[in-house]
Amino acid sequence: MSDSRLSLPEHLSGLDYPVSREDLVRWCQENGASTEQLQAVRALPVEQFSSPAELAEALRATS
Repeated sequence: MSDSRLSLPEHLSGLDYPVSREDLVRWCQENGASTEQLQAVRALPVEQFSSPAELAEALRATS
């Protein structure tokens, strides 16, 4: 996992779950995520995340 992906959680503070991948991308854009971080989120194979743990697992799986 790149350093950029490791810092992604700082952009997820205050996010309400469940969240769709589309809403997650929008949230990250609005909260200053880098281009690399946005690409990582867009590449996630899951369409919806029910918890922060589920999202973290999906991000680890794509690294």
